[in-house]
Amino acid sequence: MKKTLLFLILIIIFSCKTSKTESDTKSETENMTFYIGTYTKKDSKGIYKYALSSEGKLSEIGLVAEIVNPSFLTKSKDNKTLFAVEETDTNGTGFISSFKIEKDSLQFINKVETGGANPCFVAINDDNYIVTANYSGGNIGLLKADNSGKLNSLLFVQQHTGKGTTKRQQKPHAHSAWFHPNKKEIISVDLGTNELWFSKINKSKNELVFTNQKTLKMADGAGPRHLTFHPNNKWIYVLNELDNTVSLVKEKDKIYFIQNTVSTLPKGFTDFSKAADIHISNDGKFVYASNRGHNSIAIFQVNSNNGSLKNIRYEAVLGEHPRNFSLSPDNKFLLVANQDTDNIISFRRDITTGKLTFVDEIPAPTPVCILF
Repeated sequence: MKKTLLFLILIIIFSCKTSKTESDTKSETENMTFYIGTYTKKDSKGIYKYALSSEGKLSEIGLVAEIVNPSFLTKSKDNKTLFAVEETDTNGTGFISSFKIEKDSLQFINKVETGGANPCFVAINDDNYIVTANYSGGNIGLLKADNSGKLNSLLFVQQHTGKGTTKRQQKPHAHSAWFHPNKKEIISVDLGTNELWFSKINKSKNELVFTNQKTLKMADGAGPRHLTFHPNNKWIYVLNELDNTVSLVKEKDKIYFIQNTVSTLPKGFTDFSKAADIHISNDGKFVYASNRGHNSIAIFQVNSNNGSLKNIRYEAVLGEHPRNFSLSPDNKFLLVANQDTDNIISFRRDITTGKLTFVDEIPAPTPVCILF
């Protein structure tokens, strides 16, 4: 009898431990899954889902949505809907699609026009207003989704005008558009006109209206592409694709200006390279930028007093053409999407020094966007 009772107790204890472990593992996997946006010109069929373990190991969950050239992704603030641009040119416009997020799949909701050709960026705010940057169209599309994630028809198109000084800048090329974290303002980054464009949403008319400043001109030939906001919401780091630099932008008396600019490349490097993406750690201490050509992540330390950047290291991405990268939600890892070598690289991030250490690699078909 005693032996039987002891046996039953052991079974109960073991079952409880097993249940807890499975639950923890499931929760961990759900918290560390991410989506990959791709170009579908080769082997890719659309959007894929992967997982990142607590040790930084990568695993593929699989194809979750078939869609053409989903080159940039974003999610609604409640994490129930995923939005993907289709970087195409059909009669002068591209498209954006919405999907309901299921466990390991995306359920298509609807698709609408973005108002310009080859949309390459999408962002959403707390009110479900959406902006797309239409690269070939040189404009910004304004849309809105309802609470179910369904997209309404295109509300407004803001057309940029002007040009820069290089062959890539003969006309507007809107490359990204960002909702300022603590201001009701949208900052659009136009590589072609070589400017940042500043707007606000007129909610009564559902239109984009330029602010008093309207634009900020970057250095000749800079070619601004992406940006990231410092957690203090006072400093903006603008990544310039064409001259491989990062510019620190500040604001004084409601006017934006460039404080200083640093190179993303090592001194003496003269081969072809074009900067692609930029992110900042959640503590505001380190900025990371990707170089396509040099094939590296440039690591910068942030001066906490004035926001200036100091390069501390270049980390090889173990692939080619790192178009996009992302920090994991806990900021312990940095994942790189190498477009030309069809792989994703996982690095462990030292939160004290900012430096990166290789952990894992996994194949991915023409990856160009990582979204946690």
